[in-house]
Amino acid sequence: MWAGNHSFLADFILEGLLDDSLAHLFLFSLILAVFLIAVGGNSLTILLICVDGRLHTPMYLLLSQLSLMDLMHVSTTIPKMAANYLSGKKSISFVGCGTQHFLYLWMGSAECLLLTLMSYDRYVAICHPLRYSVLMSRRVVLMMAAMSWLGGSMNSLIHTVVLMHFPFCGAREIQHFYCEYPAVVKLVCADITAYESTVYTSSLILLLIPILLVSTSYAFILHSVVHMRSAGRKRHAFATCSSHLTVVALFFGASIFSYMRPRSQHTPLQDKVGSVFYSIITPTLNPLIYTLRNKDVAKALRKVLR
Repeated sequence: MWAGNHSFLADFILEGLLDDSLAHLFLFSLILAVFLIAVGGNSLTILLICVDGRLHTPMYLLLSQLSLMDLMHVSTTIPKMAANYLSGKKSISFVGCGTQHFLYLWMGSAECLLLTLMSYDRYVAICHPLRYSVLMSRRVVLMMAAMSWLGGSMNSLIHTVVLMHFPFCGAREIQHFYCEYPAVVKLVCADITAYESTVYTSSLILLLIPILLVSTSYAFILHSVVHMRSAGRKRHAFATCSSHLTVVALFFGASIFSYMRPRSQHTPLQDKVGSVFYSIITPTLNPLIYTLRNKDVAKALRKVLR
């Protein structure tokens, strides 16, 4: 895929997130703890949904896909960062950088699509409850999951192939702790105006259109909830929707901060902070947001523990 001359395939240098100071050693320990919580929380969510038949519903099956994406997302970046920090090395191979770029962008794009489709699931459940089993059949749910994975992989593959075919100049030092697009593209020594415009347009489509669709779904949901007579149904609707809305706000907010700003406004510190938020914090919070207030998941957990 990435053929070229001898310098084309040279290693990159990851500046990293931490140095050798005592404060950064504590920060590394904290990041590692958060990573373990993210891995444990998402793995547990997937396990509970798999083993408990009561959770074999469209909402939880889509949630299991979200947890799998978060698990893969956080595993794409943190292990390499930790290995470099502990070994004192900062290098990453050309192929390794391209692979890392593909995987994190794949998971991010797929999650963007999945969160949008999950809002449709909530819309059908609340606005058309009598037709829910028909509109959200197992076949439809599988198609939703497949569309998310396939759509995310195609978007990521195209961007990764194009980016990694550009010539890279200088010390090839990436001012980041992984091969994220805003940091890697700064090393390109060619005219990338057209490519940047394409990436910006792609980000616009992949972020703003889903936000518009999610907003439309929740506008209909809010209208239906307002007209509900049962206070119990209203509480249940708000409980299931508030979890999804919180995850959407966290994910899309961090993504817009990282990808919708002009290149001139990007600084290494801002890129790192934004990346830490949506590549570490968000995958950690997602299972907590969905499970802490969810009685069905709590029952499944008690069943497994017994």
